[in-house]
Amino acid sequence: MSFLDHRGFRLGFAVVALSTAFAGEALRYSISWYGFIAVALAITIIAALIVAREHKRGTWAWRSLPYPLIAFLALATLSITWSFYPSATLLGLGATWAAAIVGLGLAVSLSWADFLTALGRALRIVLGASFVFELVVSLFIRGRLLPLFAPPGIDYSTIESVPSMLYWSRNLLLEGGKIQGIMGNSSLLGFVALLALIVFSIQWGARTTGRITTLLWMSLALVAIVLTKSATIIIAVVVLAVIIATVVLLRRVRRTHRKWVWIGLGAVIAATAAASIAIPATLLATLGKSPDLTERLGIWENVTHLAVQRPGFGWGWVSYWVPWVAPFDSLVVNSGVRQLHAHNAWLDVFLQLGMVGVVVFAALVVSTAMRSILFAADHPVGPRGEKLAFTVQSYLAVLVIFALLVQTIAESRILVEYGIVLLVFLAVKTKATQSMTAAP
Repeated sequence: MSFLDHRGFRLGFAVVALSTAFAGEALRYSISWYGFIAVALAITIIAALIVAREHKRGTWAWRSLPYPLIAFLALATLSITWSFYPSATLLGLGATWAAAIVGLGLAVSLSWADFLTALGRALRIVLGASFVFELVVSLFIRGRLLPLFAPPGIDYSTIESVPSMLYWSRNLLLEGGKIQGIMGNSSLLGFVALLALIVFSIQWGARTTGRITTLLWMSLALVAIVLTKSATIIIAVVVLAVIIATVVLLRRVRRTHRKWVWIGLGAVIAATAAASIAIPATLLATLGKSPDLTERLGIWENVTHLAVQRPGFGWGWVSYWVPWVAPFDSLVVNSGVRQLHAHNAWLDVFLQLGMVGVVVFAALVVSTAMRSILFAADHPVGPRGEKLAFTVQSYLAVLVIFALLVQTIAESRILVEYGIVLLVFLAVKTKATQSMTAAP
């Protein structure tokens, strides 16, 4: 299987894996859950082969993995012993481990430059396909479109009035409305557009792609952000601007003075967290959100009420909620549709793995974020310990991890599919890079 070593194959595989992770809904809506599982299984097997091959070659070792990542995956796996729904936990573990293996496979086989290239291509595929899809719906179907295959537990024939959130497309592109793209979800499309803007901007700065082409794709990403009307993305843009400023300051100040930059960043984060707890209605109106955060407050209340009944280790890992298993079959029903996550990653972890899980998960994301900041702020080091020039690519890790962190406030996607893939990749890659480039 020497083809596994070819750079072209690995880049192509990375593009397919990332595209599938971002647009899983598109596959489930078009070729069914069974078709999606077949594709995901094939991707996982190839990733596992790459992981095994690189381990045999000594590229990486189990002991080199971040301890918080090992602890989080171990805790999730062990939760099957106390799970309230062991069969659902088994399904969830399969999905989580598959995504983790894919993330690990990408981390041990791709350089930062190759990952940037693959991520850019995947985002172009998903973003471009989303606009083509919405345009086809508007020009030819001229009406709202349901998925070809219904989500689990949904039977369209028994629903008198189909809720808007079940439609794959609401035919709003030509009206300038809140489009959903091939994922069938405006929030997910908005986040993909945000990542695309980050990646395309870095490629623009690094001059690794054509200037005119990159500018056009950046413009398309901006249009998607405007049309999806996501308040979370607006907050993310502000946070990312603060992070860029922090990195620039860390690069310029002496190491002995860096503590003041860290203190300032901590103060900003604390203030942002405090504001998110009690956001005034006027601000919500400005961001286009209702005072109940589009019914999220009710969801969070229900999840919290259930989570505190098992506060230590939670009800058991499940990843996506399984809608046919108690208590998820009746935990949150929004507009007649069962919800599949808590719309807040921290609450989801608290529900599934308790406070122990929250602490372990926090250790994982915080350690990854810290390494990402230092990766961007510290001078790259050459093979003989010499300092190299800063590159714009060094911003990739820190901007992606903080975009994911902002999304945890309103979504639980960091715990599934592209969230796990990106989190595992960043956790493993930043630690490996830190070990290889640390100055003597």
